[in-house]
Amino acid sequence: MSTVKEQNFEVLDMKREHYGLVINGQRANSTTGETFTTYNPATGEAIATVAKASIEDTEKAVQAARQAFDHGKWKKFPVNKRSRVLNKIAGIMRSRFNELVSLEILDSGKSLSAAQGQVMQAIEDFEFYAGAIVGHRGSVNNVPGQFQNVAEKEPVGVCAQIIPWNYPLMMAAWKVAPAIAAGCSIVVKPATLTPLTAIVLGEICIEAGVPEGVVNVVPGSGSSVGNYLVEHKNVDKVAFTGSTPIGKNIMERASQTLKRVTLELGGKSPNLVFDDADVDAAVDGSLFGIFYNTGQSCEARSRLYVHEDIYDEFMEKFVVKTKKLTLGDPFDKGTHIGAIISQDQLDVIDGYVQSAKEEGATVLTGGKVAKMEGFENGYWYEPTIITDVNHEMKVVKEEIFGPVVVVMKFSDEKEAIKLANDSEYGLGSAIWTKDYGRATRVSKAIQAGIVMVNCPFSAFPGTPFGGYKQSGFGRELCIETLDLYTETKSIISYYGNRPLNPFGV
Repeated sequence: MSTVKEQNFEVLDMKREHYGLVINGQRANSTTGETFTTYNPATGEAIATVAKASIEDTEKAVQAARQAFDHGKWKKFPVNKRSRVLNKIAGIMRSRFNELVSLEILDSGKSLSAAQGQVMQAIEDFEFYAGAIVGHRGSVNNVPGQFQNVAEKEPVGVCAQIIPWNYPLMMAAWKVAPAIAAGCSIVVKPATLTPLTAIVLGEICIEAGVPEGVVNVVPGSGSSVGNYLVEHKNVDKVAFTGSTPIGKNIMERASQTLKRVTLELGGKSPNLVFDDADVDAAVDGSLFGIFYNTGQSCEARSRLYVHEDIYDEFMEKFVVKTKKLTLGDPFDKGTHIGAIISQDQLDVIDGYVQSAKEEGATVLTGGKVAKMEGFENGYWYEPTIITDVNHEMKVVKEEIFGPVVVVMKFSDEKEAIKLANDSEYGLGSAIWTKDYGRATRVSKAIQAGIVMVNCPFSAFPGTPFGGYKQSGFGRELCIETLDLYTETKSIISYYGNRPLNPFGV
């Protein structure tokens, strides 16, 4: 494929018109011959066709993974050898960085800066787990009475990994890297809206030396392929990132075979700005917290609470800067906000905004579909700030998954904590204050898996990522994630020189 220069970034001129399945180390077309088309959300234009996995294809993938796990060598690879393969995956990804960034932008409509950061983190995930697995060993414990206990770590088995559309490559890396580091075999089902980079990642894994059958990729329908994987008796674990309703359905289906389940689900994250905060820093961090990735983030800080004493100053600056955000060509380095993933999601976002208006809320800026010159057939929504809301409104209670933030006042620390925790979700949260004691107290009181203090960033390799309440359970991106992909086997041995006779007969 050739490249063209644009805004100092090498943008790929795509020549690959079709992407296949990855099963048992090989590219493959669907047994039915079916394909689907993936589109560029920024333009509405077709990018490529993709093989649509059937149930038969999915069964082949599961069997390949099962065979590779039960009879293959991967789980028996010395840890240092698996580590070298993970580092090689990262190395290949680095050498193809611009290709992966371009594919991610084309397939998801996200901005260049967002795609670059996410692809880089995906690379760093493999490097992190290449190191983490070396130190992830069992333990030896001396038990009173001349007994010794050895706790060994063994891979859990075949894992189904269901990837969302908002972070296609990064979320795939969050799941693939720890699973194969632990010695598992996997079947990845990417979102049908954004399948390309997950397919390429599967191919890269094989190129790097992951044995046949260990990594399989089957793009297809969630209601058929996804459910089939969740219910399959030969799948030992399911890892899912997506909406809370689908997560509940997966948990119910997986319970029939007592599979392990990791769920990273929805969010409605609070962002608390106290009266002693650095207002300019809080404005800039809050701007990023909601509008990054076009607001299509599970931990987007979409509920903004500002202390009444600084509310007017904060809001004046926040609105001015929101209006300065640039929507436009996702490949332009000056673009802040990319496209919405689809027409359906665009309609959902606008529906929430209209419902807020009907309930008496005020839209300070945005609140409508954006008309983009040169991108008339894409899906765009203006960054939106809504005030005069209360906790009974849909726009406050429910996850919107778009560039929309609701803003409310609070009067003291106690009220701020109460408002923050008044949600069925508990994924992310943010606090802006110069008072270390307050930051510590509020961090401990907030019911969320992630707390960002004077910081807009929620995830780095090595930092646990996951939620409380209906935001799911299990933690990704950290050393503890390896425990989710391993079994702990306890072996108790007696080393005394006198035979044991418990019954004394």
